[in-house]
Order: sequence, then C-alpha cells, then structure tokens
Amino acid sequence: MKLTENMSYLQGLMEGLEIDSSTKEGKALIQMSKVMNEMVMYVEDLQGQIDELTELCEALDEDLGNVEDDMYELDSLDSDDEDDDEDYDDFDDDELYEVQCPTCGDTILLDDGMLEEGSINCPNCNECLEFDFGGIIEADAETDEEK
Repeated sequence: MKLTENMSYLQGLMEGLEIDSSTKEGKALIQMSKVMNEMVMYVEDLQGQIDELTELCEALDEDLGNVEDDMYELDSLDSDDEDDDEDYDDFDDDELYEVQCPTCGDTILLDDGMLEEGSINCPNCNECLEFDFGGIIEADAETDEEK
C-alpha cells in the first residue's frame, strides 16, 4: 500500500472511533492525524521531485556518454596522424627574449614578431613598453662596414 492510501485508511479508522474533540486526548489525536497527513503530502511531493531529478540525471548521463563516445572517436582519428609532432617543431626555432616591466617588475617573454611591432602592453599592469632598435641597427651597420 502507498503512503497516501495508508493515511486514508488511518483517517477512516479514526472517524469510526468517533473521537470526542472536546477532550484533551481527542484534541491530541486529531492534531496528530492532521500533522501526519501533512507529512504524507510532503513526502509524496519530495518523491515526485526525486523521480524528476532521477530522470534528468539519466538523460544527462546518456548525453555525456554520447559526448564521450564522440570525443574518443575523434581522439582515435587524431592518433593516426604521425606528423602531429612536426607542427610543434616550428616553435623550437623562435628565439625568445626576456623583458622586465619597469613598472611592476614582471618578466615577459617576447619573440621577434612581438619586438618588431615596436611596443607591447604588459600583461600584468597594462603599461605600454616601447622598444627602440635605432642604436642597435646603427651599431650592426658599423660592424658590417668594418668587415
């Protein structure tokens, strides 16, 4: 029997007893019956919510399983590519230069392309750092002329 059916049966029994609501015992029994009825309704409501959440979790689990299957399928396709490592070899050839921000003291790594732009904003404090290669280029030209 369900909880609501049991509660209905109990209320029927109490009505059959013809409890006198004017006595202390009668008032207590009637109040207990009302409280139990509210508890039954609350438990039934909670059970409905649990059922809905269980269905939602099962649907999410199924969707996640589909995503995992798709990802593993893509991963197995990617593992067939033997030349993946060659893509990363290009980064080994780039020279990196360390620059320290005069404002915050943060060390920034720059490559040739970033230096050629002439300036960069510090990622930490957003200070504009400018690079002047005028003296370096002139010194290189003089060294080349001497040779």
